[in-house]
Amino acid sequence: MSGIISPSILSADYTNLERDVKLVEKAGAEYLHIDVMDGSFVPSISYGPNWVKQLRPETDMILDVHLMVINPEKIVDAFADAGADIIGVHVEATPHIHRALQMTKNKGVKAEVVINPGTPVTAIEPVLDMVDQVLVMTVNPGFGGQKFLPSTIKKIAQLKALKDAMGYQFDIEIDGGVNNETITAAYEAGANVFVAGSYVYDKVDPAAKIATLKALTD
Repeated sequence: MSGIISPSILSADYTNLERDVKLVEKAGAEYLHIDVMDGSFVPSISYGPNWVKQLRPETDMILDVHLMVINPEKIVDAFADAGADIIGVHVEATPHIHRALQMTKNKGVKAEVVINPGTPVTAIEPVLDMVDQVLVMTVNPGFGGQKFLPSTIKKIAQLKALKDAMGYQFDIEIDGGVNNETITAAYEAGANVFVAGSYVYDKVDPAAKIATLKALTD
């Protein structure tokens, strides 16, 4: 089974967002990655729940919502109600990571825990038994177009080893610098969901880019 590709709308054309969403869906992307940024946890500011609510009826793709916000438990319910299928929360963003994940699951939404490049896997071990997905940031969060950090490969491999040893079922997602040159090492280390923004939406045949990524993870 090939890897799951999750194009990030952070790199899409906001003035033609519906077109860009339909384009990657038709090309075979299974997930749509939606980066939510609050200007505090990361410098940038982006979408609120209404973006998800507006996108929900426009696509059958899994809406993969990544909350880069302080105290995400304050807005988990709003994004769940808006139509998110997966909600990711950073372990660094709240002292109540278990609560935030539990709130997500209580809404019937898949729960994802996220770790930054400088955060060790040990920081999330206590909640691995309750998550549906783990997102390993392979760049520092907050901006598109950054270069993949090779040091994160070791972290992916550590997660895969823990998953296998404990019999966990979570997917391992990566986000940042994913392209045809970086995806293979991450896939071989154990990642199976790949967020791709700049590489897909660089205006040069996004459908072909998605096909390339899927072929490299087949």
